[in-house]
Amino acid sequence: MAQTEEIAETTGGPEWSAARGWMGVAAVASATFTVVTSEMLPVGLLTPIGDALEVTEGTAGLTLTITGVVGAVSAPLLTPLLGRFDRRTVLCALMAVLTAGNLLAAWSPHFAVMVAARVLVGVGMGGVWAIAAGLAVRLVPPKSVGSATSLVFSGIAVASVLGVPAGTYIGELADWRTAFVTVGVLALVVLVALAALLPRLPAEQDMHLGGVLRLFGSPRVRTGLAVVALLVTGHFAAYTYVRPVLEEVSGASAGMIGTLLLVYGLAGVAGNFASGAGAGRSPRGTLLAISAVLAATVALMPLLGGSVLSAGVLLAVWGLSYGGVSVSTQTWLLASAPQAREGVSALFVGVFNGAIALGALLGGLTADGIDVTAVMWLGGGLAAAALLVTALGKSPDSGRL
Repeated sequence: MAQTEEIAETTGGPEWSAARGWMGVAAVASATFTVVTSEMLPVGLLTPIGDALEVTEGTAGLTLTITGVVGAVSAPLLTPLLGRFDRRTVLCALMAVLTAGNLLAAWSPHFAVMVAARVLVGVGMGGVWAIAAGLAVRLVPPKSVGSATSLVFSGIAVASVLGVPAGTYIGELADWRTAFVTVGVLALVVLVALAALLPRLPAEQDMHLGGVLRLFGSPRVRTGLAVVALLVTGHFAAYTYVRPVLEEVSGASAGMIGTLLLVYGLAGVAGNFASGAGAGRSPRGTLLAISAVLAATVALMPLLGGSVLSAGVLLAVWGLSYGGVSVSTQTWLLASAPQAREGVSALFVGVFNGAIALGALLGGLTADGIDVTAVMWLGGGLAAAALLVTALGKSPDSGRL
């Protein structure tokens, strides 16, 4: 409430304060959308990136692994290291790093430069995501915190499901380098919006690395993080290689793949908001449904995805289920540790991005070592394991924040 009063004093009244607060929330949601889009961008561009940089599809998939590893490490480290700095300044600096990483990726003449670029993206992404999760409560009145937090999370979820098809379309209309330039420019625009729309946000909690790690002591936090690890690893083991799978199994053309991924993305947006509402009532029940549907859909892709139509139906159901993963799991974790929002968010980001890296790596090893369609069996099996952990582990009573 003190933060809301501060905004009112500097903007001329409570009505403008509320509007300014929601504009700030929208800017933060745009930041989370941009960082996750930057992370996911190579998924729909693996084939042209591999061709241009003269590496295999499995090696090109390491562009996702590298970013995930760096994001996983940087999130829990940056949160305590940057604890004393104003959050508006920190977010703007991290968006500048993200801009540089995307533009460097667009220029990459060979794979080593692409690796360096993806390291920068990982630093920016991990830091922004960890800090953003706890900001909604500081920007809007208490009665609006739940809605504002869902909006911030929606940037992550929408990017997860729409960032890939958007990048694929840009890559088809121009080329993969143009896709990276586009996202780099978007990051710069969001930086300006954050600087203009956010109030001063001094550090709220003095969280040290030891305090972040001690959150592992909570059984509910441990269960939530285990579910994140299994669902996200399984998803990205399969989804990182969805383009070559669609080309091989359904015979989809490059242009049709963009359309199929758009179907996936639109279904995922619906899944995000439906799951957000469900997780507020019952995080366990929502994640049980998500895990079951995800396991079945991914595993069935090699068997039933033999035509473009059937592959599109499966992708729509896949998107509907996975679209709710980020908002449901982060709601679970924030409800499990409400006294340490930034700390538990840092752990969430670390595990989430470590799982992205592991999934992309395992998928690449499976695709190169066995067959590209085998990644679907791997993804389905890990989602089934998440179903068991969700059913048997400790969960918060509700998802109210």
